Amino acid sequence: MRIAMVGSGYVGLVSGTCFADFGHEVVCIDKDPAKIEALKAGRIPIFEPGLEALVADNARQGRLTFTTAMREAVAGADAVFIAVGTPSRRGDGFADLTYVYAAAREIAASLSGYTVVVTKSTVPVGTGDEVERIIREAAPEAEVAVVSNPEFLREGAAIADFKRPDRIVIGADDSRAAQVMSEIYRPLYLNQAPILVTGRRTAELTKYAANAFLATKITFINEIADLCEQVGANVQEVARGIGLDNRIGSKFLHAGPGYGGSCFPKDTLALVKTAQDAGTPVRLVETVVAVNDSRKRAMARKVVAACGGSVRGRTIAVLGLTFKPNTDDMRDAPSLSIIAGLQDAGARIRAYDPEGMEQARPLLPEIAYASDPYDCAEGADALVLVTEWDAFRALDFERLRATMAAPVVVDLRNVYRAEDLARRGFRYTSVGRPSAREAGA
Repeated sequence: MRIAMVGSGYVGLVSGTCFADFGHEVVCIDKDPAKIEALKAGRIPIFEPGLEALVADNARQGRLTFTTAMREAVAGADAVFIAVGTPSRRGDGFADLTYVYAAAREIAASLSGYTVVVTKSTVPVGTGDEVERIIREAAPEAEVAVVSNPEFLREGAAIADFKRPDRIVIGADDSRAAQVMSEIYRPLYLNQAPILVTGRRTAELTKYAANAFLATKITFINEIADLCEQVGANVQEVARGIGLDNRIGSKFLHAGPGYGGSCFPKDTLALVKTAQDAGTPVRLVETVVAVNDSRKRAMARKVVAACGGSVRGRTIAVLGLTFKPNTDDMRDAPSLSIIAGLQDAGARIRAYDPEGMEQARPLLPEIAYASDPYDCAEGADALVLVTEWDAFRALDFERLRATMAAPVVVDLRNVYRAEDLARRGFRYTSVGRPSAREAGA
């Protein structure tokens, strides 16, 4: 089928490329000419494992093209996906739908023949209704159906998630549109991926409910980690103990510095606002948002405590800046709040991230950037692991011990073993686990 993808950011580029890899003819559209020229030249604006090669292969086969020309791309499409940004609106945290509605107006001016318009962006309940109103008002004679098809892609594993999804949610109030969507996703039938066809509003809410639930799991285990520290329990063993219950499951039960990224922070805020406007506040989600925000700053205080109560004038080495490994995404990354807290306490920051430093520089202009983990740690009074990149899992701690000014390690991802670092002469702090002495007691 012929697909137009409006928006060539993370969701649009990954989705469009994977659709092309299924054999569909896909054109990705973006208003930024520089981005389109870069994509045509094979330069990918985001870091996502496997994406560069997949884009190159499908572009070479002629199934994937890039353009700034909305009218030509939409006129020949069976389905037009809207995959533009929906950032949190300043002031109230609601999703800013400016780009979605602008895309709808441009699509309306370009329609030709029966077309399914699909909101792939994460949008609040009722957005599809407004998109349909905009299109029908602008193009009353057009044959069009508006569908919700939320994405469930994890950064760092997006291609696998798209090709082997847990489920595909299609919100369609039109049976013909549902058939078109089923044909688009037909290649996944071989993987027996379940397709859930719902009403459009149900599909829109499903995305928010899923992300809010996962954010709640993360926040829950983080609070249990705090309790573990006070009572001498081990949060990793608690998480395993509850995660083996198949009603709970083991995923998203890893204690750490709090969630960040492009989805959980803005989607929980948008859900809170939607529920408040509907007169049915989701108090649990409101608490999750508040607890997660406060946790990030609390991690800075944890580092200060590990350094004896003061970091003024000291150099703190930070390993990992992105909100998670295998991405260059700095949106709402815990590192931003942690570093700000340490700077407020008078610390000098030196940092290293395998992929995120270019994105971090405009956000963290006053810190020093290192060339590798050892350069980062040289002369530092403490080493803080914020993002659990694989490259940090097997560091040479003997080398680190020799180059650091003070043997202090604060592991906010529980990657290392307390006994191992204690044996090498480090003062080691982790999240929700006993110290080396307590662990051996």
